Amino acid sequence: MKYLCLIYSDETSWGRMSREEAGAMMGKYMACTEYLKAGGHYLGGNGLQPTSTATTVRVRNGAISTTDGPFVETKEQLGGYYLVEARDLNEAIQLASHIPAAEEGGIEIRPVMDTSGG
Repeated sequence: MKYLCLIYSDETSWGRMSREEAGAMMGKYMACTEYLKAGGHYLGGNGLQPTSTATTVRVRNGAISTTDGPFVETKEQLGGYYLVEARDLNEAIQLASHIPAAEEGGIEIRPVMDTSGG
């Protein structure tokens, strides 16, 4: 089954890190990616640009409106994701525990809908 692991953390923490700390954190993410690939679980993933680059789209009564930024203000922001293959939720939880943001932020795990009809 496919699971989307949404990575939530305080995006401002990157700006407070020294070059060495940021490099070490990126190293942790690369190691996590390699761990998932080596186990055959990695299906994809990306980091996201900061919330200041986000646009929210709404359609009301046929009219499109947009607003800058994310939908809600939160302490932690969606910063990226991993798409993984896991036997079940328990395995997905174990895989998500390797994502560095789990140590200070949180990882939301969502099953991916199978819309193939089969």
